Amino acid sequence: MKNYPSSKGLGLRRGVYLLPSLLTVGNLLCGYYAIFVTYKGGAREFDHAAIAIGIASLFDALDGRVARVTGSNSEFGKQLDSLADIISFGVAPAFLAYVWGLQTITQSVGLPHHTVQIGWLVTLGFVICCAWRLARFNIQGMMPASGMRYFVGMPCPAAAAQVAAVVHFEKTPLDDWRWAFVWLVVIAILAALMVSRLRFYSFKDLGWQMPQPSLVVVLMALFIGAIVWYSEEVLLLIATLYTLSGLVLWLTRAARRRRPAARTA
Repeated sequence: MKNYPSSKGLGLRRGVYLLPSLLTVGNLLCGYYAIFVTYKGGAREFDHAAIAIGIASLFDALDGRVARVTGSNSEFGKQLDSLADIISFGVAPAFLAYVWGLQTITQSVGLPHHTVQIGWLVTLGFVICCAWRLARFNIQGMMPASGMRYFVGMPCPAAAAQVAAVVHFEKTPLDDWRWAFVWLVVIAILAALMVSRLRFYSFKDLGWQMPQPSLVVVLMALFIGAIVWYSEEVLLLIATLYTLSGLVLWLTRAARRRRPAARTA
């Protein structure tokens, strides 16, 4: 006699699959909201857009972790997550970077038309590199032979978080064309880092589910408090350090390779 699953069990199973999908939809909602308020303009709206991108990155981190913990990974969820990411971490930060960094200067100073075109091209390149990075991750996954420790290239949420952290720190849009040029260089570097082969730490091997000393809990509480009270400075510092970490790891590995070569010579 066959044992068919009860309707209660089926409902629970569907609920488990639903939870990570809802988190992904929350990620997508934050990305759409960031685009919407960026279009409205203003320092307050730019700050809200930056915060929305930051919250989207939290949803993105949670949906994958919840799916792994509950055993509810699916191809549908994987594709939905990538589509949400291209909006929240590709289109939204690129649009925010352009409007915050160039639109005000264009309206007040009247930059040459080719300068505006360069801004569009750079931010479009950011979107393309984000899509490229997501497609490569879906096919290749993590850094080969590193387990779950390293990403190949800068993660799209981290690149978007760097853009959001700068806007959240400054809030007021740029009004100097020289700073606008520097800003476009930063966006171009972030785009290049996403499609690079540099290693970026994933934080997936820290053992969040294992018992931790009480000191860790205290430090985490202090860390969260610092973000709440000094969000502009702390978030900018965290985002910048993570952006630089890939370059530091690359330089460290290059130095280690040179040492054996120097000894054999």
